[in-house]
Amino acid sequence: MLVKVYCPSPFGFFEITGSEFGVRTVHFCEKAGEDASGLADDHPVAVCRRQLTEYFSGKRKTFDVKLDWSGTPEFHQLVWKALLEIPFGETVAYSDIAARIGHPKAVRAVGLANRGNPAAIVVPCHRVIGKTGELRGYFYGLDTKMALLRHENPARFAEQGSLF
Repeated sequence: MLVKVYCPSPFGFFEITGSEFGVRTVHFCEKAGEDASGLADDHPVAVCRRQLTEYFSGKRKTFDVKLDWSGTPEFHQLVWKALLEIPFGETVAYSDIAARIGHPKAVRAVGLANRGNPAAIVVPCHRVIGKTGELRGYFYGLDTKMALLRHENPARFAEQGSLF
């Protein structure tokens, strides 16, 4: 049975859905709804909420969450597994992901798989940027993508101030 919980973040709330088989989705939502009641501390969605809270408070750099990608395309799963290998605070290009999964010409398909990522933050598609370092699409907007990158690596992604 799918259950839902909500996690506050600097961007609003994230809705986490899943079952005992794993987390299915982590998506931004406008406001929190009612949490599933009676979840055990080790239920995948409860674990995910706890780890997201730790991530946003600066206490967590990696996630250890059971994911349920059943029913999703195999190619997308390849991409998402590669995203899980991108270290905290680092970025890679879409073409790097395509090469890592053995499909170097599938850069656009990698972008589409990123766009279809069901578990924002946990599967860090925000760490994928353009080949020349520019930010490319993010389903919650480029400002959110930059804020996540700054959260993970404030020195590299610092905001430039004005001289005057």
